Amino acid sequence: MNIILHGVAIGGGIAIGRAHLISHSMDDVAHYSLEDHEIAAEVTRFDDAVRATRKELEMLWGSIPENAPAELGAFLSLHIMLLGDVTISREPRDIIEKQACNAEWALKLQCDQLVEQFDAIEEDYLRERKNDVLQVVERIFKNLDGHAPQLPAPGDLLEDTILVAHDLSPADMAYFKDSNFAAFVTDVGGTTSHTAILGRSLDLPSVIALHQARELVREDEQIIVDGQQGVLIVNPDELVLNEYRRRQRAWRDARRKLSSIRKSSAQTKDGTPVELLANIELPKDVDDVRDSGAVGVGLFRSEFLFLGRDTLPTEDEQFESYRTVAEALKGQPVTIRTMDLGADKNPKWLNHDVADNPALGLTGIRLCLAEPLMFRAQLRALLRASVFGKIKILFPMVNSLGELKQAIAQVEYAKQELKEEGQRFAEDVEVGAMIEIPSAALVVGSFLKHVDFLSIGTNDLIQYTLAIDRNDDSVSHLYDPVHPAVLKLILHTIRTGIKGNVPVSVCGEMAGDPRLTRLLLAMGLRKFSMHPSSLLSVKQVVLNTHLDDIAPIAGRMLRSEDPDKIADLLQLLNAGPGD
Repeated sequence: MNIILHGVAIGGGIAIGRAHLISHSMDDVAHYSLEDHEIAAEVTRFDDAVRATRKELEMLWGSIPENAPAELGAFLSLHIMLLGDVTISREPRDIIEKQACNAEWALKLQCDQLVEQFDAIEEDYLRERKNDVLQVVERIFKNLDGHAPQLPAPGDLLEDTILVAHDLSPADMAYFKDSNFAAFVTDVGGTTSHTAILGRSLDLPSVIALHQARELVREDEQIIVDGQQGVLIVNPDELVLNEYRRRQRAWRDARRKLSSIRKSSAQTKDGTPVELLANIELPKDVDDVRDSGAVGVGLFRSEFLFLGRDTLPTEDEQFESYRTVAEALKGQPVTIRTMDLGADKNPKWLNHDVADNPALGLTGIRLCLAEPLMFRAQLRALLRASVFGKIKILFPMVNSLGELKQAIAQVEYAKQELKEEGQRFAEDVEVGAMIEIPSAALVVGSFLKHVDFLSIGTNDLIQYTLAIDRNDDSVSHLYDPVHPAVLKLILHTIRTGIKGNVPVSVCGEMAGDPRLTRLLLAMGLRKFSMHPSSLLSVKQVVLNTHLDDIAPIAGRMLRSEDPDKIADLLQLLNAGPGD
């Protein structure tokens, strides 16, 4: 009998294979009291477990292959950083000493407290970091207990193996780096969880947030993972199997056809050119940019250079990273976002207290302006690298014209310093602002005289506009990229940019979603920046779209304030070639 579970679709097509259950569950934690003379030894046992965990993570980080997704190393670095945080590495020691209890119990008490704090956070990306804490704590538990994680040897996995787990951490992904498993599914996770991000970057069929998969699926049971629809089918009958084999063949054929358009110029049927660019995190991602056929980098998230290290990267270190990318792309544009730190991205060397609501605190350009020396070091590195390619500077989370002017003043200050030192840089380096806060979208017209380009960060724009936590099951259905308010803000930004002759791009998830490509084209967007794996699917829609054909339907969508009507019109807009 078929069992069908629905979760969050991460993509990667369809996989049919055999389930392999990954065990990470913590046993019930025993609580026992210690004699005074036993406390010091128990603290030492806890410290030893933390050191062993750090060694494991560092070994995994050091063995990441060259062709691994950049996100993998960044997330492992985050776990190493979390392991060094006092709330995990120090406070359980204090509990052992104060309560004279065993290390496992002290770690559980501290973990429960941290989970409670994370559950109280409203912003979805920050809530997802709870899973990262749990994954780190879980590894400490394993080392306290003297047992290695219950994972199979990578070489033991067959090509049709589908991993089924309550959760999979970046460390698990590193462990399986040499495996050729077909897909994975998890019980937990949200659209911005590290599991989801890694799933998209690996381009494997994957479904998360299934809730009960780990309990309902048996070892070696035949299952189907539909990463397009977010469906897991357990023990399918022959009729269902045949249908999904047909869908799998069709999906693979479509992927092969997509590869044939990699070198094609992106333009609509009526000859309108469209720029398709790539989002990257680290210099080594440039290989993916070239393989995707992107015409440049529309978003280089520079904060990944600052994470997972004990000290602030020097100006020279940053310069080398920026120069590497600029030279590799040989004159193609490279838009580098200045460090978007703060909120959940707090390196050990950044001594700032965590705000009650970090997403609304000292983050993005606010943090840059609050730390002018650190900010100017990055700007100097960017300017110095500008002589090696077409580098553009992008400011994140700009809220007002005042913030924008201050950021530009820092650029001019950095230029003056370099001139006095005799350092070379490109005088005409372009600067831009991200539009990801509703206030910025509403006053975007005031930005035009001060910037060379604008970039819409749709992920945060949607969340800040709708006040929706995508990981809260009770409201996740309200997270809607085509909500009338969201569309009005995007349309206003694009039209304002066109009127002022300032180019506008979209670099959020909406840019890489082929279902929204025609709508964005009809809104006037001509620059899309996305994960390299999404680029060919978007290009296919562009090539099969005539702007005159989509204008009437898109116009009705943009005039409507009825979500149901908008959803129906979106389906109609995408009917026909390009699906």
